[in-house]
Order: sequence, then C-alpha cells, then structure tokens
Amino acid sequence: MMTDNYISSAQNHKIKKLLLLQQKSSERRQEGLFVVEGKREMMHCIEGGYQFDSVFCCPDYIDDEALEILRGFDGGVKRFDVSKEVYERIAYRGSTEGMIAEVRMRASSLEGLELGVHPLIVVLERVEKPGNLGAVLRSADAAGADAVIVCDPLTDLYNPNLIRSSIGAVFTVPCVACTSEECITFLKSHDINILTAQLQDSSLYYATDMTAPTAIVMGTESTGLTSQWRDAADAHIRIPMLGRLDSLNVSVSAAILLFEAVRQRQGM
Repeated sequence: MMTDNYISSAQNHKIKKLLLLQQKSSERRQEGLFVVEGKREMMHCIEGGYQFDSVFCCPDYIDDEALEILRGFDGGVKRFDVSKEVYERIAYRGSTEGMIAEVRMRASSLEGLELGVHPLIVVLERVEKPGNLGAVLRSADAAGADAVIVCDPLTDLYNPNLIRSSIGAVFTVPCVACTSEECITFLKSHDINILTAQLQDSSLYYATDMTAPTAIVMGTESTGLTSQWRDAADAHIRIPMLGRLDSLNVSVSAAILLFEAVRQRQGM
C-alpha cells in the first residue's frame, strides 16, 4: 500500500540526499546518518538497537516479510514509497527486497566495549577495503568474538560496501575505530594478550595459546603491521604458506586464526 509520501522522480531532494549518503563519507559524518539496504541487514540493524530516521520502499518489490518489518517501526520513522524506476536508481541490488533506510549513527568507544571473562578480539590496522573489513566482521560474528577494533582506519565503519559485505555483522559485533596507540593502551590495561600476525620472527598459530584473553592483530596484505604493533606484541604468529605466495587475504587469515581460538577454547 502506497503512502501519501510518494516519490516518482530521482531528482527529488530526498533521493539526492540518500545517494550522497551512499557515496560520500563526509556527507555521512555531517548528517550523522548512514544507509542500510535489504531485509536481513535492516533486521540486524534493528536488533542492534539502532535508530531509524527514514525508510524508502518500493511497493513493486515489497513482500509480507518486509511489510512485517515496516509495521515494527514507530511513528518517528518517516516512510516514503518510491517508484520502481527510482528504486532501481538508489538500490545497489537492483530489484531485490524493495527496502532502503537512513539510520542514525551511534557513538562507540573502547571504554564502552563489554568484554567477556576471556575476551577474543580482532584488531585491524589500516585496512583499506570495505569488503575485507565486512568479511572479517562476518567471521568475527561466526566465531563469537567480543569485538573488532579498527585502528587508524582508511574507510569509515558505515561505508555501504562494508555493510553489504558484512551482511549486517557490523551491527551484531561491537566495532570501534581508534588509533593504534589508544588500542594498545586499552589491551594492555585489560591484560589482553596481543598476538600479531606476521611472517618474521613468528611461531605457528596453532602452537600459540589463545585460551587466555586474546587480541589477534592483522595489517594490510601489502605492508603488514607497523613496528608499533610488532613491538607491543606478546607473541608473533604466522599461518604456514606452502605455495609460492607469501600472504592470504586478511579476511581469510582472520577466519583461520579466529577459529583456531574457538578450537582451543572448546570445553573451557
């Protein structure tokens, strides 16, 4: 059912604003808003306690499940129905699902993290590609990690590509951005062992204890970790590389190391 707020032109100022939020991190910071597309991602966002500002729906594609989500919004969420042509202009996934929302950003900090008795944390230094960070968040969710900390980030945590590639895990795993110095201070003050993934001067990952409070730290594929992290580490670990290449994608490495921690912690 269409609402009175029907938009049929991509030149509408609300559509232009939505596109800017999708495309520019500066616009997201200025407005304090980010964009979420799709039923699954929106459900994770709702479950994560985020506040929705506006939702854009295409009646041509909305199904019963999507309608149920819409009914769950309170009167403070503005709803706009859009034409099929407008939706296909603003949607990354074309005609799928028919729902896009503008959501309010939420402040996060190291001090606000709720850690378990034996926390398991992923730390990423200067990871540039949103898709890689999104994939790491999916692995962190699957492994039950307490948090993902992004140090000196080169992408913002509300990048649409990050949200899409994480399939909503950015809303299910606490994720904080900070400097490397702040993160090292935080980890050491909480007696969390720092394990840096690196080829040099390192031990095999499965021969390293991960049952204690642990932070697995990884850098970029091209340059690895800075000396700041290597010097701060309690242990250096590596994944054996038996072929001709000397590195794995950071998201693949994160999954391997996280699930080794899960294996070691079984029965604790």
